[in-house]
Amino acid sequence: MVSDDSTPAAAPHAIAIEQLRFAYGERQVLHDIDLTIPSHSITAFIGPSGCGKSTLLRCLNRINDRIPGARVTQGKISIAGIDLARPDLDLQVLRRRVGMVFQKWNPFPKSIYDNIAYGLRIHGETNRKLIDERVEECLTVVSLWDDVKDRLKSSAFGLSGGQQQRLCIARTIATRPDIILMDEPCSALDPLSTLKIEELLLDLKKDYTIVIVTHNLAQASRCSDETAFFYMGKLIEYGKTVTMFSTPSVPQTEAYISGAFG
Repeated sequence: MVSDDSTPAAAPHAIAIEQLRFAYGERQVLHDIDLTIPSHSITAFIGPSGCGKSTLLRCLNRINDRIPGARVTQGKISIAGIDLARPDLDLQVLRRRVGMVFQKWNPFPKSIYDNIAYGLRIHGETNRKLIDERVEECLTVVSLWDDVKDRLKSSAFGLSGGQQQRLCIARTIATRPDIILMDEPCSALDPLSTLKIEELLLDLKKDYTIVIVTHNLAQASRCSDETAFFYMGKLIEYGKTVTMFSTPSVPQTEAYISGAFG
């Protein structure tokens, strides 16, 4: 992850977080987070608003670096065994390998085709045939190809909200990342569009490691393999989703899942 040609060292987990503390200025927002995330799985981050789950998600591709005063004050994050704090880390390569899908769909003000092709081009791909094939492949994966194949040069803004979010997922996987981060990807979608995204996630985990932040507990229980529950910047409980939702080991987790607070 140091350069485009680097090969990540073998690691037992896709992501390893060790004793992580993170602050915005003087305000500590994450406290001593220890978490390992397995490959080819869906891990859900749950918890009430302001608990730190989105902050932690953004630490995983260092998007927080763009915020003045935001910093890791202690601990370590490793992706495929590579320390994200190492000084020679190429952030462009990191963000290619750790893609992100945001809460509100954000297609580029370009055509449907160019939204997918953009990432390939900025990483140096010039072979038009290869780009065409990759565009079709990605749109097929997200079940958009049949809907858009005759209007690839039309604006992406002409798609529905759910289609635009699936286009953003297609754009993310175009560069073949190792990990996909998703911050509330369905919060602005209708139930049918949400169902399509959830079905897509279950299919994508065969090829990608997915970490999703969600306030929708039903979504976490349906889609994720592991769940991490956060409260006030602390990791309260982490484990298999089916176990956490049926027999949580911490009373605070049980209270949150049962709707006692949120």
